[in-house]
Amino acid sequence: MIPRSIFGEEHEMFRQAARRFIAEEITPNYRQWEKDGIVPRDIWLKAGAAGFLCCTIPETYGGAGGDFLYATVLNEEMARAGALAPAFYLQSDIVAPYIFKHGTEEQKRRYLPKMASGEMVAAVGMTEPSGGSDLAALKTTARRDGDHYVVNGQKVFITNGIGADILVLACKTDPSAGARGVSLLIVETATEGFARGRALDKIGARAQDTAELFFADMKVPAENLLGQEGKGFYVLMQELAQERLLQAIRAVTSSEAAIEWTIDYTSQREIFGQTVADFQNTQFKLAEMHAETLAQRVFLDRCIELHVKGELNAVDAAALKLTTAELQGRVADQCLQLFGGWGYINDYPIARAFVDARFTRIGGGSVEVMKQIIARDILPKNIKRPTARQS
Repeated sequence: MIPRSIFGEEHEMFRQAARRFIAEEITPNYRQWEKDGIVPRDIWLKAGAAGFLCCTIPETYGGAGGDFLYATVLNEEMARAGALAPAFYLQSDIVAPYIFKHGTEEQKRRYLPKMASGEMVAAVGMTEPSGGSDLAALKTTARRDGDHYVVNGQKVFITNGIGADILVLACKTDPSAGARGVSLLIVETATEGFARGRALDKIGARAQDTAELFFADMKVPAENLLGQEGKGFYVLMQELAQERLLQAIRAVTSSEAAIEWTIDYTSQREIFGQTVADFQNTQFKLAEMHAETLAQRVFLDRCIELHVKGELNAVDAAALKLTTAELQGRVADQCLQLFGGWGYINDYPIARAFVDARFTRIGGGSVEVMKQIIARDILPKNIKRPTARQS
């Protein structure tokens, strides 16, 4: 393996602590959480007490004040354990940065410390039944009425939707203005007019609660506007590179873990008088997957390095997300095949890895959207392009 050079000694100490926490608190309980369709609330409090939530947020607001490499380590260790839940990454690396970078001082002091401690669980309300990745086509509206916004609409595929206490909600404050009419509101889910729909029954990520959300004349204080009115699309675009980087971190680490599990299994499983690993086909498949994953690891580490410096652009993040998501799907499929019938049994982590890999090709913008973003950047200006709102 090519040595990794992006982490310091303190990051590796954090990795060991994260690995112990996951082994003690998450892995033994994961199968039950999958059956329940949600994780218990106390796991958020335990993670907060151990310093694993909002670790890049300054200490002033309850975080640990670390760099993005700490978030990278935690997400790698979660992926290595095959755990998509709890969705710590959504709380710490998506919602918290929205509030820290774009919120008012009052918003930061009100929400971030409780998110860091695990007292509050957060979600993002972006996707709608008819809109998908087309943010400019949002139908959820927020009409200003005095010192409140009156919100009506519906969201779907909302991770943490069942357990969330707060929600960063994308809505239209000017329905006629396209992307320029999108604003963000911080919604407390105890607000009258907010309702959770059913918990969605997914093929994978089964321990991660995912819900439909409804808003009926819900009054949100105007002071809960996140950023400026009409600038919500801009805020979301600013943070999408990190969201796609997080998906890539999970994709590559999950691929590495799947290969390790498969090497262990095929080296012991015997058939026709020899181990599965003795067959040349197995060796070639494992060699190909290792080489592909190693190449993506180097690409990923370079993008992480750029992101820590604030230099990762949206197109490169899209290329990274596209290639690593496709890699994860191929690796999970080929590794499961080498497990034979046992690969189809949920007792084996490769079975979960196989279905969970589909999430990466969709979450954070589908791979088709990533292709549109890249094509728009590399093709000549006279070529017809997807509209800018599809990002």
